[in-house]
Amino acid sequence: MTFSIVGRCAETGQLGIAISSSSIAVGARCPWLRPGVGAVATQNITLPALGPHVLDQLEQGLSPAQALDKALTSNGYSQFRQLTAIDHLGQTAHFSGSETLGTHNALAGEQCVGAGNMLADRAVIETLVHTFENSGGQLADRLIAAMQAAVAAGGEAGPVHSAALVVVGELTWPIVDLRVDWADEDPIGQLAQLWTDYRPQLQDYITRALDPTKAPSYGVPGDE
Repeated sequence: MTFSIVGRCAETGQLGIAISSSSIAVGARCPWLRPGVGAVATQNITLPALGPHVLDQLEQGLSPAQALDKALTSNGYSQFRQLTAIDHLGQTAHFSGSETLGTHNALAGEQCVGAGNMLADRAVIETLVHTFENSGGQLADRLIAAMQAAVAAGGEAGPVHSAALVVVGELTWPIVDLRVDWADEDPIGQLAQLWTDYRPQLQDYITRALDPTKAPSYGVPGDE
């Protein structure tokens, strides 16, 4: 049903998640990020509350492994959950309960952790993580590259319908928050195109938010 990569940029400290699923609107339920704290992907039989709960524990100083354990213990039904987490230092943890669906896998890498269920093959997650580790560019570029490589390696066992990309930096809001909530074909490809279109404007949106007097003009109606 779902596979994801959670990563950190060692140069900028940015944290990000790219995720896809056979279900609708995966970006509304599964990726959770908090600037300067960490990032969490909660998937399989998803309990969205686990994301903020893990982030709260990370903010209190627990390690990712400790934070996952505390959140899972507190909420119950851990056998149905699959979670990954990374903190602001790049430390990672993952958990896959005994009821994780189908062929599944989770793997920690350098400044990243990937996981998936209902996979075509366990090696999909190895490809996901290794591609992130060996890709260049911005954090979002590396996350997208990892997802595309995972699809090429087989991806999910069934059709994928939604995908999302979220990145946080030093600001209190996500600097990238892109979603394909439903697509009959290739939502990861559509997400990659969204990122290609958004990337040249990313800094402009940050600039205009922090200092409206420097807002660039795009020549659209009402833009003066």
